[in-house]
Amino acid sequence: MERPFTIRHEDLTLAATIHYPSKEDKDTNKKMPLVVICHGFVGSRIGVDRLFLLASRKLASQGFFVLRFDFAGCGESDGIYGEHGLDSMIAQTRSVLDYGLSLDCVDPLRVTLLGHSLGGAVALLTGTKDRRVKSLALWSPVAHPFNDILRIVGRGVYDEAVKKGFADYHGYRLKPEFFESLQQHQPFQEAPQFQGDVFIAHGTADETILADYSFLLEKTFWLRGEGRCDKNILFQADHTYTQGVHKAELYQSTSEWLASHEKRQRDWQHWSI
Repeated sequence: MERPFTIRHEDLTLAATIHYPSKEDKDTNKKMPLVVICHGFVGSRIGVDRLFLLASRKLASQGFFVLRFDFAGCGESDGIYGEHGLDSMIAQTRSVLDYGLSLDCVDPLRVTLLGHSLGGAVALLTGTKDRRVKSLALWSPVAHPFNDILRIVGRGVYDEAVKKGFADYHGYRLKPEFFESLQQHQPFQEAPQFQGDVFIAHGTADETILADYSFLLEKTFWLRGEGRCDKNILFQADHTYTQGVHKAELYQSTSEWLASHEKRQRDWQHWSI
């Protein structure tokens, strides 16, 4: 079952959808793991070719509560996207976490942020600041926010924003403050601050965000004192996993990783006891 609803963040209303676990469990008092999905640059909670909608249904069928939401100015949410920078996206994600963790049936020790592209950077940066995030699943994550987004929109859009105070990009008004916020964060440098487990997926045919980033990001995570990192490099998959076979592999590898992560956590807790 899935249900649309709204979440308040400061003076904004964020549109969201919750997916309830469809896997039956005889223990009605058992708390369930939570996955929160962060979409990418000028995207929405549905995703290109329903990327996040289908992922949410897949994960719900595996016993996860899933929350997907539209960042301010995207999809059905309030606000103007270009006025809300990276720090605001992190804060919005934390507001969604507030809601998810307010549900009695959610296990606060089993919280995963799943982010795609720029949403991957948001998920990572949120995880470094919010200890409630226990694991990360990063799909084709942005590693250099300013340079990567500048390459997508083009130098002319950035120059126009600086000169005129805003620039139009596919109907979105991007302000200089938006680009400045991207410059203030370096995921590679901040990644070691996250101590939980991480899963990275990337396509070899991704021309938007290079798969090389994910290899370097994996090495960065492995240099931490604790927490492990696993990855799946999908042969010939593009940035949004357009082909059905690539979506299927992405969803399967992600759900299998989450299941193995859950098992490691349970085993660790039993060993600790």
